Amino acid sequence: MKLAFLSDIHGNATALEAVLNELNQQEIDKIYILGDLCFRGPEPKRVLEIIHGLSNVEVIKGNADEWLTDGFRDGEFPEDALAVLNEERNWTLQRLTDEDLDYLIQLPKEILLDELDSIIHAFHATPDSLYEVVPADDAQKIEDVIMQKDEADIYIYGHTHIPYVRSMHGKSVINTGSVGLPFDGHPLASYVVVDIEEGRHRFHLNRVPYNREHVVELYRQSGYPNLKALGTVIYYGVRP
Repeated sequence: MKLAFLSDIHGNATALEAVLNELNQQEIDKIYILGDLCFRGPEPKRVLEIIHGLSNVEVIKGNADEWLTDGFRDGEFPEDALAVLNEERNWTLQRLTDEDLDYLIQLPKEILLDELDSIIHAFHATPDSLYEVVPADDAQKIEDVIMQKDEADIYIYGHTHIPYVRSMHGKSVINTGSVGLPFDGHPLASYVVVDIEEGRHRFHLNRVPYNREHVVELYRQSGYPNLKALGTVIYYGVRP
């Protein structure tokens, strides 16, 4: 059984297509998308159209999906940053329909795969939060916050945009990284394949090239309100 996990597309349909094209060349049984589908990219609508066109996919919600439908939480950002983010949110909302927003609202918040040889618990940020950040080097927080379901063998999440695979207490913790906006200094799209067979499991962290110049041009042509910051992420894979 080969399962693909990807997260944090952020409206980057070009990167998503590159990942899906690579997955089409593999014998993938199912794709799981762990949230943050549309917001902060130049093609939010096309990302949803691509996802809706997939037949073997399961999707959950991320914090950026909730930002679109519910707005930002009080005190979440400084006033100057909040003003720019609200411009980005309004730009994105103008390109989505009520039906699109209803789809995002109704997305579940976690996936539990317990019918395989290995049990997988997947979510966007943590099992309890779409927003909390759990970095790869915080072993105590990973144990306390990520590894909540004792029965799980594998824990998979996104949100930080920084991929890793780590073993703890005989179990595996994986961050998929980001398809659309990597933050680890490596600008290629990131995703994970989990290969489970007869009680064994293997993990493959993959990086996929795509036409980053085209994506930045899409930001520019569409009049996206935060081009400079997000163009830097696309080109260099660094946090804005």
